[in-house]
Amino acid sequence: MVNLSVIVPFYNEEIYLEKSVHRLLENNIYEKIILIDNNSTDNSNYIAHQLAKQNKNIQVHKTGIERGKGSALRYAKKFVETSHVVIHDADLEYFPDDIIEMFKLCEENPKSLILGSRFIGNKERKNVYFRTSLANRVMSLFLSLINFYYISDVASCYKLMPTEFFVNENFKERGFSIEIEILAKFLKFNRSVIEVPIKYEGRSYEEGKKIKTIDGFNYLLSTLRYRFFN
Repeated sequence: MVNLSVIVPFYNEEIYLEKSVHRLLENNIYEKIILIDNNSTDNSNYIAHQLAKQNKNIQVHKTGIERGKGSALRYAKKFVETSHVVIHDADLEYFPDDIIEMFKLCEENPKSLILGSRFIGNKERKNVYFRTSLANRVMSLFLSLINFYYISDVASCYKLMPTEFFVNENFKERGFSIEIEILAKFLKFNRSVIEVPIKYEGRSYEEGKKIKTIDGFNYLLSTLRYRFFN
């Protein structure tokens, strides 16, 4: 049986967290929503626990000393019990309605990684920073070339994958480069990444966007690292 959990890593997302989780709840396709507090210093943890009180399918867990998206996802492994898992960021840049289409493809292709792409199809998108979009295209091309496998959006949050891969793989990244590590290692696990067009509404740094220029350089280094090493 194919069933799905969603991991929501968050750090200081008190403005967006509640609405983001309610968007997920509207879909009603998840066995479990796993909220991972990456040591927030605002009211995010309180909001998360209030959401868990209102819905029995929501769990809240807090990481230890480590911070970063990669650390949160690594910590979440022990709580995933379904056949598949998908990642959803706590901001409002992504739209969980797209996960429905991804999950349908997953049911037909359970061994594949289903990737939500912001660069294929014609769904509505809003990119606040042109440089960010351009950098992502360059990084995607770079990863595609050295892996001999085309992927249009390596930095996309929406990755739906078999739990067997996610739980058993030894991920190392603590920060945003976990996006690259997941894809690079999955291509060694099973060379089947299926892309689905998704909507996107980028937020500004003033609104809480966290990824920075240095993360782009780390993406490129990680692409080389996980292609030729492990």
